[in-house]
Amino acid sequence: MSDEPQIPQLPAKLRAPEPVIVVGMLVWAAATLVVWLTDLGSDRALAVCLVGLGVGVLGTGVVLLQKAAVRRGSRGAQEGLDVR
Repeated sequence: MSDEPQIPQLPAKLRAPEPVIVVGMLVWAAATLVVWLTDLGSDRALAVCLVGLGVGVLGTGVVLLQKAAVRRGSRGAQEGLDVR
C-alpha cells in the first residue's frame, strides 16, 4: 500500500478543451472587429488579431482530429478526451 495521497480526477467540464477554444476565438473575433472597424492600432494589430483567429481554427481542427482518433480506437490518440 502506498503512502501517497490519491489525487481526484477533475470533472469533465473542467477538462473539456472546447469552451476554452470557443471563448478564445470569440475574444479574437471581437478584437479583430474593433481593430478593423475603428482603425485602432496599425496593420500589425490587425495581423495579430487574424493570427489569433487562425490559432483558434487550428486548435479546433486538432481537437476534432484527436476526438476522431479516439472514436476509431487509434493507438496514437490522445488519452483522457471525452468523446460524446
